[in-house]
Amino acid sequence: MKMSANYRNRNRGYQSLRVWADAQEYYVATCRVFRNFPFELKRVASQQIASADSVHRNIAEGYCRRSRREYLNFLNYALGSVGESVSGLHAYRKADQISAVNFDRLNALAYKLENGLLRLVEGLEHKQGDEKWEDQLIVKESNLAYGVDSDSEAYRVHQHPNTPTPQA
Repeated sequence: MKMSANYRNRNRGYQSLRVWADAQEYYVATCRVFRNFPFELKRVASQQIASADSVHRNIAEGYCRRSRREYLNFLNYALGSVGESVSGLHAYRKADQISAVNFDRLNALAYKLENGLLRLVEGLEHKQGDEKWEDQLIVKESNLAYGVDSDSEAYRVHQHPNTPTPQA
C-alpha cells in the first residue's frame, strides 16, 4: 500500500532529524569496515556494529515513548553508545585492526553525531513543559553543529531529505 506524500505519522517525527540520519550513516559505515573482520575477531566486530546500531534505535525509541523525560534518557543512551563505539575505534586502531583511513572516517562521523546529539539534548532540556508531546520532542537542530548556515546553499544540499527548506 503506497502512502500519499502528504501522509504524516506523528510517531515517526524522529525521521526528520538530521541526527537520526547521521546515526544511520554511522551504522552503515561501521558495517562496511567491520563486516570483513577475520573469524577470530567476529565477536569484536559484532560488538562494534551493535554499538553503532544502538544509536539510531535509541533516538527512535526515545522519541516514540512520547515523553520528553524518556526521550532525553534515550538520547543519553545513544550518546553512551557513540562513546562505546568511539572507544572501540581507538582500541582497534592501536591494535592495527582497522586502517588509519577507516579510523579517521568513522571517528569524524562519530564526532558529528555526538555534537548533533548534544545539541538536541541541550535544546530539549531548555523547552517548556506545557506543550503537546510532539512539540516538546521536536527541536530545530542547530546547523552550527554541521558547520552550515540555514540560508546557505550548502544547507539546502546537505539537509536530510525529509527536512523542510526554511521559508523566507
